[in-house]
Amino acid sequence: MRVLVLGGSRFIGRHVVEALLAAGHRVTVFNRGVSPDLLPAVVERLRGDRDAGSAGLAALVAPARPGSWRWDACIDLSGYTPRQVRASAEALCAEIGRYVFVSAVMVYGDPQQRPVLETQPRLPPATEAVVEINGETYGPLKVACEDIVQAIYGVRATVLRPQVVAGPHDDSNRYGHWVQRALRPGPMLAPGDGRDHLQVIDVRDLARFVCTVVERDLGGAFNLAGPRLTWSEFIKNLLGVEAPVWVPVTLLEAAALSFVELPLFRPEHGLRAGLMDVSSARAQVCGLTLTDPVITVRDVRADGATRPWTPALPAQRETELIQLALRL
Repeated sequence: MRVLVLGGSRFIGRHVVEALLAAGHRVTVFNRGVSPDLLPAVVERLRGDRDAGSAGLAALVAPARPGSWRWDACIDLSGYTPRQVRASAEALCAEIGRYVFVSAVMVYGDPQQRPVLETQPRLPPATEAVVEINGETYGPLKVACEDIVQAIYGVRATVLRPQVVAGPHDDSNRYGHWVQRALRPGPMLAPGDGRDHLQVIDVRDLARFVCTVVERDLGGAFNLAGPRLTWSEFIKNLLGVEAPVWVPVTLLEAAALSFVELPLFRPEHGLRAGLMDVSSARAQVCGLTLTDPVITVRDVRADGATRPWTPALPAQRETELIQLALRL
């Protein structure tokens, strides 16, 4: 099949392109060409800028070919604002068969009903005038983007809502912080009491499911989430942690640590804790397979060995919190 990927050169996009190629499909990527490009030479590269509106998408528009798609499917990995997505969705309507929009579980906001299913109410959509992306606007922006794709493509639309994505080549340092920190000697801060939950999706599982969607022409919305682990289970999976020190939520809250400094940790009854209890049952019925969390840890560790690492939580601050916990 012929597949267009909007983005394609970084973390998730790189894995999606590699999975499509491994399945025997022909791949075209469209991006600005400013990120490092490690994709195979067989990939067709088109350049443009989604922020420039229709003019920035000129490379995607082919002469009219009545009754024939230029691409069987488009995988939109770089659509973050309604302006970007409306421009691409409208420009490609006559060029592609299926539009697969990669959204996020953040569209559900702070869900109280668990597990979170695809039928869970979403946040109100952002207006198309909103272009700033931050912790407050990210979810509403993705909702607005989903609505645009579904309105334009109808049954030809697919929406994927992944949990936090983890795996090799990830530069975010969310999952990688814990994997690499576990290799350092000395006591390691472990958040909470071990009974809170953590849930991610291995990027390779996401990429393979993209292939499944394209090959089976699947429509609708799908949550993509991996096994739900307690933090105690996750810390054990890290291996090599000689002395985890569990730091109570009360101390962490008093320290006012951000989600960046303490990545992935959402106390069981805290803000957006429901996003660590997402059901991917619908996707699994349709072909989603899940990687053993131990394998994800192993491969992220191997990938991290090839690059410099800076802890998300500075060492001095971690030590201070550990000392406070040990005095309790």
